[in-house]
Amino acid sequence: MPFINLKDVPAKELLPGFSGKMIHTENMTLAYWDIKAGSVLPEHSHVHEQVAAQVISGEFELTLQGETKLMKAGDVAVIPSNVKHSGKAITDCRLLDVFSPARKDYQ
Repeated sequence: MPFINLKDVPAKELLPGFSGKMIHTENMTLAYWDIKAGSVLPEHSHVHEQVAAQVISGEFELTLQGETKLMKAGDVAVIPSNVKHSGKAITDCRLLDVFSPARKDYQ
C-alpha cells in the first residue's frame, strides 16, 4: 500500500500516556506519537537505530548518553543501536520516531 492517511491507522497505547500510529515497511517503522504531559519513557535500549523525538509540537525532555535536552518543535535526536535513553513529556506533544530495522514488537 503506497499511500496511507494517518487518520486510517489505528492508534495503540504502548506505554501509559503514549498513543502511537505505526507505519511499517520491510526495513523501517515510523511511529507517530501523541503523548500526554507528564508521561514518562523509562530508560531502555534496543537493537534498532532510531531517529527520535522528531518534535512536531509540544516539549519533550530526552536523556541520551547522560545528556538531557528539552526538545521543541523542529528538534531531532539520533540514537545509535543499543544506546540507553529515556524521556518525559513536559507538555502534551506529538513526535515522530523512525526505527531501523522494522520494530516487530510494534506490529
